[in-house]
Amino acid sequence: MENNYDVIIIGAGPAGLASGLYASRAKLNTLILEKDKTGGQIVTTDEVANYPGSIEDATGPSLIARMANQAEEFGAIRKKDAVLDIDLEGKVKTVKCQNGEYTAKAVILATGANPRKIGCPGEIELTGKGVSYCATCDADFFTDFEVFVIGGGDSAVEEAMYLTKFARKVTIVHRRDELRAAKSIQEKAFANDKMEFLWDSTVEEIKGDGIVESIVFKNLKTGELSEYQAHEDDGTFGIFPFIGFTPTSHLFKDKVQMDEGGYIVTDDNMKTNVEGVFAAGDIRVKSLRQVITAAADGAIAAVQAEKYIDNMN
Repeated sequence: MENNYDVIIIGAGPAGLASGLYASRAKLNTLILEKDKTGGQIVTTDEVANYPGSIEDATGPSLIARMANQAEEFGAIRKKDAVLDIDLEGKVKTVKCQNGEYTAKAVILATGANPRKIGCPGEIELTGKGVSYCATCDADFFTDFEVFVIGGGDSAVEEAMYLTKFARKVTIVHRRDELRAAKSIQEKAFANDKMEFLWDSTVEEIKGDGIVESIVFKNLKTGELSEYQAHEDDGTFGIFPFIGFTPTSHLFKDKVQMDEGGYIVTDDNMKTNVEGVFAAGDIRVKSLRQVITAAADGAIAAVQAEKYIDNMN
C-alpha cells in the first residue's frame, strides 16, 4: 500500500528534518508529517548565529529550507497533514491524519515545544522584533541595551544572569514579591549589580511600530499601570519571557512515558518506553533546547530506528 512506510516522523522542525535526512540516506522509506509550517520555532528567528557553519544567509528560514531540501534529495517524503490519533502498539504503528492513514515499522516523535506566551497585546506582532524567547540565541543583539525578563523561576533568573553579560541592565519582572528560583540562584542574581527587580507586576501590553518601543506594566497590588519607554538613544530594548514551555505532546499522552511537564522520557539513544518509538528534539526531557541539539537528537533517533527495523527482518 502506498501509505506504508519504514519510518514516520511527526514534526518537521530541525529534529524531524534531521531524522528524515538520516533515515532516507539509510534507504528507509521515510515520511515526514507536519500540520503547520516547516521548521518549528526556528523559522521565526531572523538570525541564527550559534548553529555551527551557519555564517552566510544565516536566518531561521534559510537554514530550515536547506535542511528540508537535503532530506528530500535523499528521498524523504514530506506531507502537510494534521495527526489526529496514533496507535503505537505492535510491530506496525498507525498514524491517523486528517487526510489519510499511514503505517510504519518505526515512529519518531518530533513535535517540539513552544514557549509559553505572556498573552498580552503586541507580543505576537513584535516577536523577533524585540520580543525573544531564547537568550542563548538573541542576547548578542541587545549588547549595551536594556532588557526585561518576565518570570521568576530557575530558568528566568538564570537566563537573566546570562543576559547581563550583554545588556547594560536587566530587570526581572515577577508577579509575586519574591522569586521562585532556587536560593542559590537567587543569591547570585541579587549580587549582580546589573540586575534590578520589578515585583508584583505583570505585562499588560507591548507597543512598537515594527520594533519594541515601550512596555506597559500593571502592579497587581495597587492596580496601577506604568509604561516604560525605550531610551531615546537606543530606540528599543529587549523583552524575554521565561514563563515555561509547553511540549506539543498531548496526542501521545498515555501512549509513551512522560514526565510531569508532558515531556517524553527517552534514553540516550532517543528510545521511548515503547518498542520502535523514538522521540527527538524539544519534545523530550533534556537540558538544552537548541537547533543543534534537536538536529543531533534527530540523527540519533533515525540511526536507532534503522537498527530497530534491521533487527525486525
